[in-house]
Amino acid sequence: QVQLVESGGGLVQAGGSLRLSCAASGITFSSKAMGWYRQAPGKQRELVAAISSGGTTFYADSVKGRFTISRDNAKNEVYLQMNSLKPEDTARYYCNAATAMDRLNTRTVASWGQGTQVTVSS
Repeated sequence: QVQLVESGGGLVQAGGSLRLSCAASGITFSSKAMGWYRQAPGKQRELVAAISSGGTTFYADSVKGRFTISRDNAKNEVYLQMNSLKPEDTARYYCNAATAMDRLNTRTVASWGQGTQVTVSS
């Protein structure tokens, strides 16, 4: 059974930092592309960062230069370091996996977990 557990969210002031973690089980983690997504109230879920099995990264324009995605295949974990946070980054953050980077928006392999809430105050 595939399971993804996100953690590390919280309340932070604008300009602050947070590091999110996602622990995966039930998948061959090292062979999967991993993505971080977020969903703000009233908005669709969006992919904000992704990392391929080989370490290639992708960032949405809205987070480029501020967020860094990384992975630890030995621990089956993916991380999102978020710096220079803005109020518009406030959302619930989720992770998921796919067989390739270009499938992270269309064919993820797991059900969505609970996510972790990030709230940035101005």
